[in-house]
Amino acid sequence: MPMPDTVPPELASAADLVREAARQLRHAAAVSPPTADIQLAGAALADGTAGVALAHIERARAGLDSWLHAHEWICRAAAAPVSDHDAAGLFFGAPALAFVLDAAAGPTGRYRGGLVELDAAITRLAHRRAAQTLARIQAGRLTSFAEYDVFLGLTGLGALLLRRALASSATEQVLTALVALTRPLTVDDETLPGWWVGHDPHRRQTQAFRGGHSNLGAAHGITGPLALLSLAARRGVLVDGHLDAVGTICDWLDAWQQDGPTGPWWPEHLALGELRAGRCVQPGPARPSWCYGTPGITRAGQLAAIALGDRPRQMAYEQALLACLDDPAQQARLTDPGLCHGQAGLFQTVWRVAADATTSDLRTRLPKLADRLLHAAQTVDPSGPGFLTGSAGIALALHTASTNTAPLSGWDTCLLIN
Repeated sequence: MPMPDTVPPELASAADLVREAARQLRHAAAVSPPTADIQLAGAALADGTAGVALAHIERARAGLDSWLHAHEWICRAAAAPVSDHDAAGLFFGAPALAFVLDAAAGPTGRYRGGLVELDAAITRLAHRRAAQTLARIQAGRLTSFAEYDVFLGLTGLGALLLRRALASSATEQVLTALVALTRPLTVDDETLPGWWVGHDPHRRQTQAFRGGHSNLGAAHGITGPLALLSLAARRGVLVDGHLDAVGTICDWLDAWQQDGPTGPWWPEHLALGELRAGRCVQPGPARPSWCYGTPGITRAGQLAAIALGDRPRQMAYEQALLACLDDPAQQARLTDPGLCHGQAGLFQTVWRVAADATTSDLRTRLPKLADRLLHAAQTVDPSGPGFLTGSAGIALALHTASTNTAPLSGWDTCLLIN
């Protein structure tokens, strides 16, 4: 839904934004033919040709570029056989390619044949992965990022299934497994949240995180499943215990919310000692990014509040994001232009929160964010041509800023902020 008058010319003109989006796309397209690294990562959203294709698809669907360019990048992404084995997820393999083709499909049904074939593989994958999660829970073992997160886990698969197979058994099983993930788990006589992972934030075994940790971020933490469960509920798709699970995660976020002088914030992660002490050691808010920071957490919380019909909770999350945006110290920590942990991800997340917000306060912050994104895109070299940290993702956020409308391709579904 468009939000009028949020990007006035005096801060960042639509023409400037469009020109910069086109420049970022040219930067992405400059990798032609693809390097060996990009060829190997073809069906990968983060830094492969699949992610670059999303930017061209969005512009083609908006009538700003030729479908020939988009099709060229789609063909590059599909050139090598795609994986549908158990390591595949939304950002890699068959699900990543299906996401790209679905983004391109639109009302004309483009790529229908390829999608039908991929849908069958993804359905089988989702059933296997959900069954593995339920078996692991039954056995009383700790989880890992790869089991449940947005990039490779059940949350990402669920995001794709909400687009491709809303009322399917695969969607039901993924949601059921994520609901089960929210129930406490007892390991070595220690009662832990069901999403407690058995490794450190970098997927390693280190002394500082002996016994694992709980991650609160949107990319790898429990706010990813919270966003998915909330989006599913918002669309009328519920499984047994669904809203109780949403409430459980909200209670966890409430328990670990920190109230600083500039507003609420949440720790990025919690080690076992912090859980036992009931106190986090992180001294203050980290960078305000989609992946780990207040923006991603507050969008998930807002979606949860909408799903629960809890207006006071919704307003509290929106005010927390507003405080984050108005804190110069937090904003100064955001120096990257990209989607994952930079200005592009901040803008796109705030745009989505503002579209659902109870007041217009967040909308009034969008012009300044658009101006900062434009400046970063013009002055900071992106990390390659890719989607998550590179110029393709920057171009997509710039496109949202210039058009002030939700993406026609739904590309930000893969960030669970839609």
